Amino acid sequence: MQLVRGLHNLRPQHRGCVATIGNFDGVHRGHQAILARLRERAAELGVPSCVVIFEPQPREYFAPQTAPARLARLRDKIALLAEEGVDRVLCLAFNQRLSKLSASEFVDTILVDGLGVRHLEVGDDFRFGCDRLGDFDFLLQAGCVQGFTVEAAQTVELADVRVSSTQVRKALANADFALAEQLLGRPYRIAGRVLHGQKLARQLGWPTANIQLKRRRVPLAGVYLVSAEIDGTPWPGVANIGVRPTVSGDGSAHLEIHLLDFAGDLYSRRLTVAFHQKLRDEQRFASLEALKSAIDADVAAARAHWHSQPLTKSLK
Repeated sequence: MQLVRGLHNLRPQHRGCVATIGNFDGVHRGHQAILARLRERAAELGVPSCVVIFEPQPREYFAPQTAPARLARLRDKIALLAEEGVDRVLCLAFNQRLSKLSASEFVDTILVDGLGVRHLEVGDDFRFGCDRLGDFDFLLQAGCVQGFTVEAAQTVELADVRVSSTQVRKALANADFALAEQLLGRPYRIAGRVLHGQKLARQLGWPTANIQLKRRRVPLAGVYLVSAEIDGTPWPGVANIGVRPTVSGDGSAHLEIHLLDFAGDLYSRRLTVAFHQKLRDEQRFASLEALKSAIDADVAAARAHWHSQPLTKSLK
């Protein structure tokens, strides 16, 4: 898969494609259905498939404090799109210039002059352009003039509920990881690089791998049963994700994982953590002794769970 960062990096060879546009946060089953149709139409027309995404996502640009938590970082989103067989991803910087493009300018600059779109797949509720004045009907009319076709992506439902990133976030907030897995088509995971931390957990007797999250907000907070695959071997563990209220910190979210009976060096490695069950909310404890007692109980609960339900296969 080819990644093109910015409109200015489009070249003549990038013109002529079947495209779709959106956030694709989480690349859930609804997104996967759109991408399957995208591949079909691209094969029919004999052109590449292209997904247009934005960084930051529009709501993060306009209202960063209230934007929803991301299900996946940009790097992970691109990897998931590649797994779905997309030929090309165009990642556009969502900035003041892009936000000020009118619907007509958006079509002319990005879809026609930039990509030479032959066919476009979007949801019938898709809005774009300055003040979100562009809609599906606008695209239909523009396509008739500019020579591309437009098709509404079919909605995917699960138990009469539309599959969406919002529904995935709700499932995670309710610690319903079975539902989240159904909506995503895979377990919910968070990936990141293991960094050196304060090593407080090591002093308390439970060394942890500290994962760099690099995001404003995360959709989880608390203590969870988790697993990670290391060199092809699935390892059970327990993790805390949150702001660590008992110890002084920078107020940003951290992910700390204790892998049961693991003694290797994970520093600087990229780790992918799958979440299976919530044990408790994150708490502020009156002392480090109280924190240690809680961690002891968390590890004991994790060990009991994984003893009764051992990991026996790859987590991929």
